[in-house]
Amino acid sequence: MEAAKTATAEIKARGQLTIPKKIREMSHMEEGSLVSIVPVGDSLVITPKRIELDEARRQLRKLLKAAGVTIGELVEGLKEERAELFKETYGTKKKM
Repeated sequence: MEAAKTATAEIKARGQLTIPKKIREMSHMEEGSLVSIVPVGDSLVITPKRIELDEARRQLRKLLKAAGVTIGELVEGLKEERAELFKETYGTKKKM
């Protein structure tokens, strides 16, 4: 699967989350597809359900090992990415 830029999505009142069309197409997900949601630190990894949870974990470990990244580094990178996205979306906090 080709790499995609980070996407932002809004959780609706009933807890629904819309995965952007480009990501759904890249992941071959269609209406009614099931996904697995795995908490990693304060982040979530969402994978198509056709990949069993254990297989998803193995693949994630394999990707991290190949990239030379630890789980801690991944979580820290996600925090940094989230902070940058927040800054782009809402600007910086004003000091009072």
